[in-house]
Amino acid sequence: MTTKKSEAQRNKEMEERLEQAAEIAVGFLTGSSVSGEDVQDVLTKFMGQVISKMLEGEMNAHMGYDKGGSPPVGQANRRNGSTTKKVRSAFGPVEIQVPRDRKGEFEPRIVPKYKRDILGFDKKILALYAKGMSVRDIRQALAEMYNVDVSTQFISSVTDAVMDEFKEWRNRPLESSYYIVYVDGIYAKTRETGSVTKRVVYTVIGVSENGHKDVLGFYIHPSESAKFWMAVFKDLKERGVQRIGVLAADGLTGMQNAVAAVFPDTVFQTCVVHLIRSSTKFVSYKDKKALIGDLKKVYTAPNETEAKYALQDFKNEWDDKYPMVSAAWESRWEEWTPFLDLPQEARKIIYTTNAIEGLHRRLRKVIKTRGAFPSDDSLLKVLFLAIKEAKRTWGAPSPNWSKARLQLAIHFDLIEEV
Repeated sequence: MTTKKSEAQRNKEMEERLEQAAEIAVGFLTGSSVSGEDVQDVLTKFMGQVISKMLEGEMNAHMGYDKGGSPPVGQANRRNGSTTKKVRSAFGPVEIQVPRDRKGEFEPRIVPKYKRDILGFDKKILALYAKGMSVRDIRQALAEMYNVDVSTQFISSVTDAVMDEFKEWRNRPLESSYYIVYVDGIYAKTRETGSVTKRVVYTVIGVSENGHKDVLGFYIHPSESAKFWMAVFKDLKERGVQRIGVLAADGLTGMQNAVAAVFPDTVFQTCVVHLIRSSTKFVSYKDKKALIGDLKKVYTAPNETEAKYALQDFKNEWDDKYPMVSAAWESRWEEWTPFLDLPQEARKIIYTTNAIEGLHRRLRKVIKTRGAFPSDDSLLKVLFLAIKEAKRTWGAPSPNWSKARLQLAIHFDLIEEV
């Protein structure tokens, strides 16, 4: 039968650990052989005693008197010993003593009830998960870094908790007006139906009055359709969006009609950079630089009339060899020319989806680390965590936003006073 350790025994152990730590420190200074296991053993056991002391301090504050003292007059609640609890830490498993009270009212903050980790262990797991690592990879990484054997169930429980935060973020209220909204998709694979399925995750980014960019939402759908895009724009409206100046996207099927139905005053603008890439995909390398140079005269023309003249000049120069280029621009004329009505500062921000492509480069790095995600939810969790990480450095206004904002506000009547 085991007996509880007395305060004197625990104090003696504390002194022994301090002496052992001092011996290890001397070993380092004198060049004696000191193993990493020796250091970790001392840190682990010493940490357990320190955390136990901190919990005792929490109990003192909760009860209103120190251990061994007298409770306040009229207080019925009393101390009720302590329980041993093993928790995970950066130094490995740690054994701590958690004080108890008779009424069960004590709620420790350092190591909350039902928690089995300390010092931000959950954050370490989420940081690894945000990089696209699988549960199995995370378990192995933690074992290598901290000599901690963490169960896959525990890791899954930590990452699953992110879904509640994601759902709250996905349904959060949005601003009433966005000067520009960008839409683009990235590909990923999931095993939702038992077999590997290709998914397209559409990212919707809004640029508000102050020029800051924000991800308004992620939307997964295996194919594009007007019905799908109608649901996306209705979701934005239900969350508070009343006006969108320009919707910049890559001519996704059904999108133009859908946005016109939900936000009739919005101007649809095809991404010119995407149009350049798709139309020149089969141009030989030796001709591409000169061809794109001539094409630039089309989309940088001062107005639509001059753009038509520039396109005719382009056709005269290149149609004999690459007729598909001018044909692509003519067939989508109504989609890419709207920004020609705007001044140059506003055009530069609208005609390309660089803002969303920069973010997608980061997301693709995360997705590439996984062959296929076990479910759509696991994919969304990783993207959500990656977005949170990216927000530290991504989303600032464009350098020329101040002037572009004035031009856009006047052109689309987005604010009353500018």
